[in-house]
Amino acid sequence: MSISSLFGFSNGLFFVLRGFAVLLSLALLGGCAFLPDEHDETKDWSATKLYSEAKAALNDGSYTQAIKYYEKLDARYPFGRYAQQAELEIAYAYYKSDEPTSALAALDRFVKTYPRHPNLDYTYYLRGLVNFEQGMNIIERYLPIDHSQRDPAAARQSFHDFGEVVRLFPDSKYAADARQRMIYLRNNLAKYEVHVAEFYLQKGAHLAAVNRGKYVVEHYQQTPAVVDALQVMVQGYQALGMNDLASDALRVLKTSYPDHPVPASLSVPTTHSP
Repeated sequence: MSISSLFGFSNGLFFVLRGFAVLLSLALLGGCAFLPDEHDETKDWSATKLYSEAKAALNDGSYTQAIKYYEKLDARYPFGRYAQQAELEIAYAYYKSDEPTSALAALDRFVKTYPRHPNLDYTYYLRGLVNFEQGMNIIERYLPIDHSQRDPAAARQSFHDFGEVVRLFPDSKYAADARQRMIYLRNNLAKYEVHVAEFYLQKGAHLAAVNRGKYVVEHYQQTPAVVDALQVMVQGYQALGMNDLASDALRVLKTSYPDHPVPASLSVPTTHSP
């Protein structure tokens, strides 16, 4: 049985329809050839022209446009005279465009490709800035929100990056700011641990709360969060019935921070030996 008879077509009509289908397919395939090519104003630009336009866009705050030019420069002149500087500047453009993944990738590539570059201190500093703001939305950046309650992973990496600036380039012009940011980050990381400890207290996980408090006291000395960590330890030990340890933690709190008001709820009953 033929296909035409199967569908109830006459042989003549079947061949007409088949020919029409072939013509339609050819028209669709060839149609793209009649579409106008997308105009690329940069196609005849030299490396110098591309770099100067990218740099101008960067300075004007047109970061998306700058990225476009830098990417074309890298694709066309990967080993040109502007390659090193362009790779560093595109990382900054990615950072300002809220593209942290691309920024970090560009910075990592720069460090691996140019391990002795004179601007390596800036590379590590910029890594710290990218991680410092990673995950923040525009509201978190410009309003007084408690950043210590955010996921600490990016903060820890940022602390490490700024630490590399201070350790490897102590005389760098970025070192002083890196140190100040490290202090801020360390305080926030300590506060984060206290938030977790307080959460454990609320859930009745008193031993876990005590351990978190001890961690802050041991690893984040001289941060403001130590006071709250000691209070958590007192409460946790009280709940566990470990009054001697609660008294020890309370004594450290009062001795180390005599001006800090101690809530009456933290008073520990004296344990008398039988």
